[in-house]
Amino acid sequence: MHFDLTDLKLFQHTLECGNITAGASRSHLSLPAASARIRAMEASLGVPLLERNRRGVQPTPAGQALLQHARLIAQQVERLQFDLGQFAQGQQGQVRLLCNTAALTEYLPELLAGYLARNPGVNVDVQELPSLRIVQSITQGMADLGIISTAAPSEHLQTVPFRDDPLVLVTPPDHPLASAAAPTFIDSLAHGHIGLGASSALALYLEEQALREGRRMQVRVRADGFDGVIRMVAGGAGVGVVPLAAVKRWQGLLPLHWAALREPWANRRLLICARDFATLPGYAAGLVTTLTG
Repeated sequence: MHFDLTDLKLFQHTLECGNITAGASRSHLSLPAASARIRAMEASLGVPLLERNRRGVQPTPAGQALLQHARLIAQQVERLQFDLGQFAQGQQGQVRLLCNTAALTEYLPELLAGYLARNPGVNVDVQELPSLRIVQSITQGMADLGIISTAAPSEHLQTVPFRDDPLVLVTPPDHPLASAAAPTFIDSLAHGHIGLGASSALALYLEEQALREGRRMQVRVRADGFDGVIRMVAGGAGVGVVPLAAVKRWQGLLPLHWAALREPWANRRLLICARDFATLPGYAAGLVTTLTG
């Protein structure tokens, strides 16, 4: 099997355009040259890659598999070009890190600050996403590292423990749920919630849990971060669900009651994930060491 980047880009363009003529033009090839390349790819594999008809072309099952790999390779080439461009500007590396809300706000700031101070030539591109989206992005090679909760299926990725991160219910001390022995998230849905921004990873996750039970959250107001949620809960505006680490910062400073949620998904752990830790660049491996140290 002998393919080059031009072959893969041509194949991708052909299927995206729907016909070989347009794919050849987009790839800056003549039609005879493009047709010869595709025939050579099929001959090399010994299976047809395209189904040709009057409307154009469609991928065979083998062609669909090749298209997925071609797209992944194209993304990796773009990352390679970007990273090498950073070297040309005097920068030594770029780490793409995806993480959920709790990791971004509760655990990463000091760790990233220390890492960046020790590695002045490295930049870290951090993006907040729900854990399931992070798993999908790491699988597709869109980022180097992710920090996810154990709620997201990640058996096909390599993972190492990062932090225990249980979610707790916070209420004013005189709230009816404050006297409950073992409140559940479902119990809390009968009351108004103080939520995070609608696009935050944890907000999306909690709304998903409510919908699984056929319920909806009553979000009275959305706060910018866990501290905002906790302060408004302490002021009597409603209840909230936040990581225990966020509550501990305010313990003794605000009139606040918290209780561990009974649902198994709330007793979560955070994991660092990658497709293969052994293939990470040295500077990305160094970040993993910092996060797990």
